[in-house]
Amino acid sequence: MYDAIVVGARCAGATTAMLLARAGHRVLLLDRASFPSDTMSTHYVHPPTIARLAGWGLLDALRDSGCPPLRVSRWQLAGVPVTGCAPAIGAVRAGFGPRRFVLDTLLVRAAEAAGAELREECNVTDLLWDGDRVVGIRARGPHGEFTERARVVIGADGLDSVVAKKVQAPKYEAVPSLCCVYYTYWSGFTADYEVFVDHRRLVGAVPTNDGLVMVVVQAPREEFDEVRKDIEGSYLRSLALAAPSVLERVRAGRREERFVGTGRLPNFFRRGSGPGWALVGDAGYHKDSIGANGISDAIGHAALLTEHLHPALAGERPVDRALIDYTVRRDRESLPLYHFNLQAARLQPTDELLDVLRAIQGHQEQMDRFFGLIAGMYGWTEFVDGVTAALGTPVGSRAAG
Repeated sequence: MYDAIVVGARCAGATTAMLLARAGHRVLLLDRASFPSDTMSTHYVHPPTIARLAGWGLLDALRDSGCPPLRVSRWQLAGVPVTGCAPAIGAVRAGFGPRRFVLDTLLVRAAEAAGAELREECNVTDLLWDGDRVVGIRARGPHGEFTERARVVIGADGLDSVVAKKVQAPKYEAVPSLCCVYYTYWSGFTADYEVFVDHRRLVGAVPTNDGLVMVVVQAPREEFDEVRKDIEGSYLRSLALAAPSVLERVRAGRREERFVGTGRLPNFFRRGSGPGWALVGDAGYHKDSIGANGISDAIGHAALLTEHLHPALAGERPVDRALIDYTVRRDRESLPLYHFNLQAARLQPTDELLDVLRAIQGHQEQMDRFFGLIAGMYGWTEFVDGVTAALGTPVGSRAAG
């Protein structure tokens, strides 16, 4: 019997498997895909998560993949520019934008190196139960159907999680999709990590592997049906509206891959645990991609789950109590950024945000702290309080008060 079966081997699942295996636990890691494997993603990994990868000894492998460090962020929200980089975490002060067939494979191989058993091309079809407790999985792989048992089954199997469906994990704080998104890859020009929001459009540019730049466009969800009738035309029109400087570079470059996109970006929490099971990554917490926090949240919540679960698997406390504590902490730490992201997904920067950004023009430390806010290093209130203290005058809601 395994200590943990992890269903889904992308960022959340592979990280969870790696950390549990490094802690000495017997782990089975399953995925429908075989690696290397791509998946839809807007790629950007915020500096605090890069610091985690460095701490786990994985940053050199990421650098060796040819993915460039992104040390400068250039944003323009409704015409207000802000340029900088989130404050350093130890020796790390850069984001990265790896292709998912690079990052996910790196994490899967690290999980295997730690001792986790990987089975690819396996579809989990059901869970095994002992009363109301999950005790294992039923799956179909290249050699037919099989069952395996574990003390904990962890669903890291994404938005349409089979584990979440089988345990009937309820959703809460749910908000329907606010945006639709399309992206593709371009060669022939350079960029920093760039974001433009204007005319209810977001344009983002993220340099990635192989000398390519991923350029993404987000538009209001209610426009999705029209957008997908002419994806390329709508994409280029959005660049013209929100980011003419990106359009100019795109026109001088070359599109290297097809457009990828969706109108399905729901926002919700799912109950994160129950007797013998837990959810991590998009399986348990999903939101609009506008803040580029999906990868960082998946990896961070994998670390959080392991922090709570390892002592329980080692016999130091009840497993179910540890899983409850994980869920409570996940929600408490995620809710402020979740609500900030919901507001951002409306593609209309608030007057308060724009007033603060205008106030910090010429104050590099505070512009850097803005990117720390975006990276989830602290919340809005702490950010504004810091700006007020540094400038010696109230800003945002503090000015209104």
